[in-house]
Amino acid sequence: MHVADGILSGPVLAAGFAGTVAVAAVTLRKVDLEDIPKISVVTSAFFVASLIHIPIGPSSIHLILNGLVGVILGVRAFPAILLGLVLQAILFGHGGVSVIGVNALMLGGGALCAYGVWRLRSRYTFPQREVVFGSLAGATGIISSGFVLALALVTTGEAFWVMAGFTFVYHIPLMLIEGAVAGACIGFLMRVKPEILADNNVVSKTAPADNTP
Repeated sequence: MHVADGILSGPVLAAGFAGTVAVAAVTLRKVDLEDIPKISVVTSAFFVASLIHIPIGPSSIHLILNGLVGVILGVRAFPAILLGLVLQAILFGHGGVSVIGVNALMLGGGALCAYGVWRLRSRYTFPQREVVFGSLAGATGIISSGFVLALALVTTGEAFWVMAGFTFVYHIPLMLIEGAVAGACIGFLMRVKPEILADNNVVSKTAPADNTP
């Protein structure tokens, strides 16, 4: 899902860097020293997952997992993804240095949207609500990122309008896959280490007890 160098216009690239600096400044204030090990592990998972490409015909897809990152880290997901993108650009040339800002807004912004969806689970008490909202969060992370990518292409010029539409549609099957993966991972984490999920301790204490067998 990375945007490569040489595609987007100068104003779009500048807007991407400006937006990334602003969002990073806000979200970094939420990072405490005790959060760094957790952020490091999740960033590593995001970094590795994005490097594994699955060939499909003449193209390929790969997991993004930005929705899952948002569910685990909350607002701290943005600096974690930003760090992963910087490492990918420098070490492997994925995307490129000039588009780090746009890519960070695209993937990190998707993670923040996913976190917003994840927080909605506190309003409900039905069984497996964490799995349901985790799946929705995983899907939201992808479709939100696809929207930002399409918007970046549209604002670059008319020559990219068709590509923008195709890119957005292309993310729909990936959205379903990511939703399923996120739901499965969250279901597992709820059994073995539920406190690792963002705000889960708060919800567990404040939400009505679910006595459904």
